[in-house]
Amino acid sequence: MLHHISFGVRDLDRAGRFYDAALAPLGWRRVFEDDEAIGYGTGADGEDLLCLKLRDRAQAPGAGFHLALAAPSREAAAAFHAAAIMQGGQDNGAPGLRPDYGAHYFAAFVIDPDGHAIEAVINQPLA
Repeated sequence: MLHHISFGVRDLDRAGRFYDAALAPLGWRRVFEDDEAIGYGTGADGEDLLCLKLRDRAQAPGAGFHLALAAPSREAAAAFHAAAIMQGGQDNGAPGLRPDYGAHYFAAFVIDPDGHAIEAVINQPLA
């Protein structure tokens, strides 16, 4: 079981604004911050699942790597995408069904300002 993942970012303030907006529709929030890091999670303060770390020479992993986050609904995945784009993210796949991944696989893909590939996904039939 994963405890958390960390991303290096070159501008912590910019990355914080991006992730504040993009993760809110998924139910995530800042759970800690200091001068060199911001942690995001869905639980108690201090329990980060994603940590942004200020690094001068931060570089996103290469092709093939992305972080997929569970969305509570299709609407939340779409809101994640819209918020990410509004905060300087790059579209990497508009919200929609991905039949190649399954009949109910609904996802949205973005690239954050530091080049990290992020997905919000729900894989459930409509209720």
